[in-house]
Order: sequence, then C-alpha cells, then structure tokens
Amino acid sequence: MFMTYEWVQITDSAEELSELILQSEQAETYRQAYRDVYNDKNLADEIQAFARLKDQYEEVQRFGKYHPEYSRVMKQIRVDKRRIDLNEQVAALRFAENDLQDLMDQVSFIIGRSVSEAVKIPSSNPFFSSDSSCGSGCGTGGGCSCSA
Repeated sequence: MFMTYEWVQITDSAEELSELILQSEQAETYRQAYRDVYNDKNLADEIQAFARLKDQYEEVQRFGKYHPEYSRVMKQIRVDKRRIDLNEQVAALRFAENDLQDLMDQVSFIIGRSVSEAVKIPSSNPFFSSDSSCGSGCGTGGGCSCSA
C-alpha cells in the first residue's frame, strides 16, 4: 500500500485525536486513580494476592466440586473480591475506567457515523450500539419487538 497524502492526513488526525484523548479530564482522572491504587503497597499486595487466588479458582473450576480445595477457594474468592470491590480507591478506579470507556465509545460512535450509518460500532454502552435490528440475538422471535 502506498502512503498517499490523504492517508498521511488521516494518520496525523488520528494521532492528534489520540493526544486529545490522553489529555482529557477522563484520562487524567483514570491515571490518578490508577496511581492511587497501585502506589498503596498494601492494596497492591492485596490485588496481587487476589490474582493468585483467581489462578487457583480457574484450576478448581476445571474439576468443579470434586476438587479438594473447591469449597475453600470458592468462599475465599467471594470474600476477597468483595473486600477489594468495597475499597474506595478501587471503586474510584472503576468509575474512572468507565468514564474513560464512555469517552472512547463516544469517539468511536462519532467516527463510525461519519463514515456511514451502517458501520457497526463496538461499544460497552448500549446507547452507542449501532445494532437497532434483530441482529442483537434476542432469540425469542419477538422479545425485542422484532418479527422473526
């Protein structure tokens, strides 16, 4: 593929957009929340311990209730996950992640719609979903107000 002038302009615009996103309030809030979580040694250690427990959980899941550690691991993963989820710093990081994801979804939606109304736009936010037809897989033959 040859680098045309138009292609260079598109690349430059994409880089400019990327810089704007990186400089956005959402990105800065995310970076600060991330630093708050991972600069707290106790919390970072807790998260690493939880990651190791998740590995044990996956091992236990392979064998189900027949695994000798099944009950202990299943209970411990729920307790540890809840404790981490209720941590204010972790909650702030999750909110910041969601806000940054919403910004990315909005940008993707705008770019996709500028190309064509038919462009499928992946999004974590149903508002920006381009799937207004039955293609979303309702599977009920009318549950989504479609007529199969």
